[in-house]
Amino acid sequence: MRPEPAKVLVVATRTAACTELVDVLKRRVTEAAADLTLLVPATPYGWAWLADMYSGGIDAERYLNSATERYREAGVELAAARLGDPDPLAAVMDAVHFDKFGEIIVCTLPRHLSKWLRFSLPHRIKSVTGLPVTHVVGSQARLAKRGADRRPAHTRSSHSVYLDGQGAARVLGLDEAAVQPATGGIE
Repeated sequence: MRPEPAKVLVVATRTAACTELVDVLKRRVTEAAADLTLLVPATPYGWAWLADMYSGGIDAERYLNSATERYREAGVELAAARLGDPDPLAAVMDAVHFDKFGEIIVCTLPRHLSKWLRFSLPHRIKSVTGLPVTHVVGSQARLAKRGADRRPAHTRSSHSVYLDGQGAARVLGLDEAAVQPATGGIE
């Protein structure tokens, strides 16, 4: 009789599709049969966190889609992939209460960049769940290529704005401003 595959919960956001995590998952699946479930907490980052704690859903979905595509390309099959609560510990607890897992893999950014490591997420998950936790330090994976529907990257052009002799605002490029005479007004 074949043993039941281990159920492994994989927790990551911006590192969900990183090479380091993909390598660990490939190695884990080849060691023993495993059903992998990817959990991407909808954690916003930057100023979005201050404005709205629940604003990370769109980015989290993009990271989830990018990761599932990357795993498929690497030959790593997922049993499930889902978005979670913005609080990563709450997201893990929801997943653990919803399903029975044998181990958890947490992938974070390096210590100097990771909010999750600032509050010891891997250790807290191990303490709260009682499950073995593997911590993977990864790099932020690039999201899918720019789609045709996305606006092009902003190109910076430098302009100088000033008031002319009649009080009207004038805008000149830096090249034009450099050749203007240094008199009090513009003719």
